[in-house]
Amino acid sequence: MTTRPAASPEPPRLAEMPAGWRRALAIVAHPDDLEYGAAAAIAEWTASGREVSYTLVTRGEAGIDGLPPDESARVREAEQRASAAVVGVTTVEFLDHRDGVIEEGVALRRDLTAAIRRHRPELLVTLNHRDTWDGHAWNTPDHRAVGRAVLDAAGDAGNRWIFPEQLADGGLQPWGGVRWVAVAASPQATHAQAVSERSLERAIASLAEHRAYIAALSDRAPEDYARTLLSESAQAEAARFGGRACVTFELFPR
Repeated sequence: MTTRPAASPEPPRLAEMPAGWRRALAIVAHPDDLEYGAAAAIAEWTASGREVSYTLVTRGEAGIDGLPPDESARVREAEQRASAAVVGVTTVEFLDHRDGVIEEGVALRRDLTAAIRRHRPELLVTLNHRDTWDGHAWNTPDHRAVGRAVLDAAGDAGNRWIFPEQLADGGLQPWGGVRWVAVAASPQATHAQAVSERSLERAIASLAEHRAYIAALSDRAPEDYARTLLSESAQAEAARFGGRACVTFELFPR
């Protein structure tokens, strides 16, 4: 007698992202990290009147092999500001850690804590901090370091005895108002934000603004490259979200 192998369990349904917030801060390592991960969701949020700001830990100076770091930093900063504007984000700041060799530790936590205290968000957004993207493809050290530091700094920001010099010398105040940290492109996604066709189009245009970076990766026109990648991404987990196009997140309540 033969027996059939047990069917693999279906992955759990994705929950709706929380809606009860007004301000978000997205903190990632490089220009383009948000455009490959969360931009369609950000377009959805800004269209509904929510405020989203960006903090970039580096200027992406090591990201284009054919450009010297100083020139790459200039180009990629300009591309990031243009990209953010497409999805309704006007506040973009850069922390000037070194691209490719971001060090996880107290110095990074200090800078991210200051950013959280400045912007006072209810929602923090970052990129996948886990070792892999899908259980196989190895994640980069910059993404891992920044994502983990964001999760740590979310708590640091509310404790007046952690980095107290920011209160005394920098004029900042503790901020314990972070309610969630949402990790985009996590292989352990738990939640999703539905995205409209309009928000997806804005996200495609946003990624296409990274023209120099995309040119270093592909011979395709930036708009075609972005459309293929993001259209597929928006449908990748639709079956777990009632058939709706979406951006997925691993959500950590605070």
